[in-house]
Amino acid sequence: MANVPPMPLEEAQERLLALVEPLPMQHVDIEGSIGRYLAEGLVARRTQPAADLSAMDGYAVTGDDMAGPWSVVGESAAGHPYPGEVASGQAIRISTGAVLPVGAEAVILQEDLARDDGRITLTGEPPEPKHKHIRRSGLDFVAGRELLAAGTLIGPAQAALALAAGHKHMPVCRKPRITVIDSGDELATDPETCEPHQIPASNGTMLLSMARTLPVTAERSGPIPDTLDALISAFDAAHRADVIVTSGGASVGEHDLVRPALEAWGATLDFWRVAIKPGKPILVARRERPEGTQIVIGLPGNPVSSFVTAYHFLLPVLRRLLGARHALPMSIVTRLGAPMRANGGRREFVRGSWDGQCVVPHSIQDSGALSALAASNVLIDRQAHAPQGEPGEEARVFLIENGGIA
Repeated sequence: MANVPPMPLEEAQERLLALVEPLPMQHVDIEGSIGRYLAEGLVARRTQPAADLSAMDGYAVTGDDMAGPWSVVGESAAGHPYPGEVASGQAIRISTGAVLPVGAEAVILQEDLARDDGRITLTGEPPEPKHKHIRRSGLDFVAGRELLAAGTLIGPAQAALALAAGHKHMPVCRKPRITVIDSGDELATDPETCEPHQIPASNGTMLLSMARTLPVTAERSGPIPDTLDALISAFDAAHRADVIVTSGGASVGEHDLVRPALEAWGATLDFWRVAIKPGKPILVARRERPEGTQIVIGLPGNPVSSFVTAYHFLLPVLRRLLGARHALPMSIVTRLGAPMRANGGRREFVRGSWDGQCVVPHSIQDSGALSALAASNVLIDRQAHAPQGEPGEEARVFLIENGGIA
């Protein structure tokens, strides 16, 4: 594959996601479903509201009697409906959310009425139209209607909707199991005792944190020495993982042993190298097993390259395994707040800061510069051979925050 040109980003993402199927479905309680994705469409089991309700505090009266005065003959409170029927000349005190009494067709606001003992008279304007302050049965949804499509992200609003629709459990996919493997003889486990010829092993923690922005079961292995046997042993130890992520050793140097270790372990290389900067030497492999395909994503060792490729490849795979309808990250269009140099022959993801109005690239763009990455909240998407950008021009950005997705 060394002579094969690097693959365009979207083609590589499509090819990777084609290897992945959502994991088996399970049912969990509503609170446990937050942050996960619906494995199948959610259908309402009840109608909401189930009866006509008052939208305001006031008095319920018949529709053919809007001039008054009225005699107050009872009350309908939320959870305590009036048991009888309202007739012409009668009014029922009613609170917001209470069931509209039988025979009532209008709710007059209490501030538009004067009350003297058991009688009320109109001092303001009657509702126009007369049903203005009434929430009709089924206003929100009716039983049997699909409320949420399969693949929808379950957040607070979706959880509340499911409960209102009569559900106390949600269908979701099993949580993916992921193992992050750090490899490299130069990596120091303890950053406080790091020698000059070493660097602290930071990629594993970064990638583990990115994975944990999603509901996964994740563990870290390493740092692993740069030997074939050590890498094969690490792969063996991760045999139950749905996804294995390596950091470092994915290029073509003498000590880049991820590819030969994967082949010796029994994995098949699917593709290698993507036409992006940073992150070109990413590789994707798969290993077939009785419980399903195991995906291996080999990320570059430079920390920014590792972050950018994990953002565009690892997180989409995890979302697909979780059953997400939209697995790929979403971008937005903003405007440049500073000039940008012309781009080279590879699509580049430039680290920058976005204030909600415009984006400014950071001056340091080296793939090993963690300080610029940590100061960024967006990746600016610069197409290959893009001309110099000027302030005020449109710029497409991907939102990032604290090692995850915004």
